Amino acid sequence: MTSLRRKATIACGCLLALAALAGCGSSAVGAGNGGSGQAPKTAIPGHAVPALAAGPPSVGVRREVADPQEASSFPVAGKVHHSAAATPAKAGEAVVAAGAPSDAEVRTELAQMKAVEQSAQRAQQQQLTPVAGGRSIGGNGAIAIPTAVPEVVQKVIAGANAIADFPYVFGGGHASFVDNAYDCSGSVSYALAAGGLLAAPETSGELESWGAPGPGRYITVYAAAGHTYMYVDGIMYNTAGRSGVYASRWQVGTTDNSGFVVRHWPGL
Repeated sequence: MTSLRRKATIACGCLLALAALAGCGSSAVGAGNGGSGQAPKTAIPGHAVPALAAGPPSVGVRREVADPQEASSFPVAGKVHHSAAATPAKAGEAVVAAGAPSDAEVRTELAQMKAVEQSAQRAQQQQLTPVAGGRSIGGNGAIAIPTAVPEVVQKVIAGANAIADFPYVFGGGHASFVDNAYDCSGSVSYALAAGGLLAAPETSGELESWGAPGPGRYITVYAAAGHTYMYVDGIMYNTAGRSGVYASRWQVGTTDNSGFVVRHWPGL
């Protein structure tokens, strides 16, 4: 009798172990999405969409959230009818003004040039006029590249010019710098990368910790969880407030900066 009881106990233990193993197997099914049950994002034809990360995000990584100013950025739906951009490095190098002074020369002449730069900046602001429907500048959407600024600033302006009239798509420019549509952080990331100030695209939340705190002399980035924009040599570069789908990101005037983290690159 004791032998039979012992065998029955062993059999029950085996059955419980098998049940536990079966439970582990079933919980592992579909774990590729971190158990969230979220469906993958739908890709827009001709537009790169970042893949969902497997499992919970890594510590310190911030995911992009909905842009509260997306409605005023003229988002496009469906296929984007625009060719892809060049790499930021090529955009920055190809249009840099000839005869640009080196950073060392600019630092040496900074004291003498300050008054001249401020005067030229005021004159340029007065010449820029918005087109109907928003704050975007007219013409071909690009701004002139000044010569009396550091070369890196010229490259940032050239990069920004290269995609100034690209359409807005949320998530555009996140998977790669090379895309055919850009959202707010994709636009700012592209321009900064053209100047060598960014190695990979960053979300607006990640740009809250880019560079150093406070405004810069030439480049000031304003970033929050859902939106970002910047001023380069005193001119605003922003997706919100544009005058149409293919209107320029360069805009006249100012906007409400409250609620944004202010960042700049050291020395700029």
